[in-house]
Amino acid sequence: MNSRFPKLIAFDLDYTLWPLWIDTHVGSSLKRDGDTLNEVHDIFGDKVSFYHDVAQILHQLRSAGVVIAACSRTTATDLAREALSLLLVPPKAGDASSTVMPAIKFFDQLEIHPGSKIAHFKQLHKKTGIPYSEMLFFDDEMRNKEVKSLGVTFQLVQQGLDNACFEKGVENWRAQHPEKVLDDAAKETLDTSL
Repeated sequence: MNSRFPKLIAFDLDYTLWPLWIDTHVGSSLKRDGDTLNEVHDIFGDKVSFYHDVAQILHQLRSAGVVIAACSRTTATDLAREALSLLLVPPKAGDASSTVMPAIKFFDQLEIHPGSKIAHFKQLHKKTGIPYSEMLFFDDEMRNKEVKSLGVTFQLVQQGLDNACFEKGVENWRAQHPEKVLDDAAKETLDTSL
């Protein structure tokens, strides 16, 4: 059974990781109440938090050594970064050594700026050197499937990111790159037999 992930997995923010548009639904001056997990509020008391399964997905990818990126075309770039900095991700379930961390620490790359997602992925490729074929992108807007023209695997998110959608995206990537997955599995087998 193949279990390899792509080398880079990117996520849109609005309606992919959290249930709102950060530039229209949230006022300025975000704050967290003490050490509250996965919840910050704006000056009007409106809440920003990740969808239920997001924290454990981030932990899973971090444990697997996957490069994690945020790719958002929001105009509220500072507010999006502030939300990621203030949101506390709960520890990994079942791992006593796991600790609470700000969400932003899970993200190796941040492409949070207006414009085409193609530009976002060109920057990711330039910064990381990771080929587009090793990238998987989760986004709630079908127009952003334009990244497929670069060779990035695209997975549409319809009701916010959850485990089922995440697994579907990973399986989609594996189905599109069976030779890479099989080559890597063969290399792992060879390495462990030496």
